[in-house]
Amino acid sequence: MTAKPKAPATPSVVLVADDNEQNLELLIAYLDGLPDVRIVTARDGAETMEKIRAESPDLVLLDIMMPKMSGFEVCRKVKSDPALKAIPIIMVTALNEMSDIERGVECGTDDFLSKPINRLELVTRVKSLLRVKHLKNELERTLAYLDDAEEVDKKS
Repeated sequence: MTAKPKAPATPSVVLVADDNEQNLELLIAYLDGLPDVRIVTARDGAETMEKIRAESPDLVLLDIMMPKMSGFEVCRKVKSDPALKAIPIIMVTALNEMSDIERGVECGTDDFLSKPINRLELVTRVKSLLRVKHLKNELERTLAYLDDAEEVDKKS
């Protein structure tokens, strides 16, 4: 049996979606020191969906109040698409009413951050969700490898 191939070492892609330029710049500055992370940006909900499909990000930081499509709508679309639903989403919002949090949970968000953003909290959550995403990817690769090995054994 051959050794299981390792995934290529590529940077994690984090999509930061916010229509406010100052918020976008702040989030980028906070994430700038993370090793092996490439940051992609979007400024409205429609552009966010385009970038998600084009970039296949490992994590999305998603503002709720955006033009063209709200963060709630983006999250719902991502989590209802089998090809995209494994992408972790952190909703970043100035909204802090319990009904907003409930709505985000119903849409399928993985976590919340309230504005103003605390840098340590942001970086910690991003690192944690990226680690979980990469472990899920590794598990999927291992399961696929085991399925392939099982097929080879059946043919032998």
